Amino acid sequence: MRPGDNKKVDSEYVRKGTCSIFAFVEPLGGRHHTSVREHRTAVDRAEEIKYMVDEMYPEAEKIILVMDNLNTHKPSSLYKAFNPEEARRIIKKLEIHYTPKHGS
Repeated sequence: MRPGDNKKVDSEYVRKGTCSIFAFVEPLGGRHHTSVREHRTAVDRAEEIKYMVDEMYPEAEKIILVMDNLNTHKPSSLYKAFNPEEARRIIKKLEIHYTPKHGS
């Protein structure tokens, strides 16, 4: 653009697809885990929670999990992915706290 031109240029964003990023962060312990998945379904979330429980903290008696209020962030997602005994085993290791719905 030359000086004096009033031409406005608008770049157009073209979406090439989407993905979901799952992240577990333990700031005081200095630990974190991220994974990228094609979707953000209840089953995807359940598999990530199982990974956290069984791989990241296998020796923990209780894991305090602070989550936002997404529709897939419910204990019932574990029952969609695993048999009832396995889902219950995982849930028993979790102490779940949700962030306020309109919190900042």
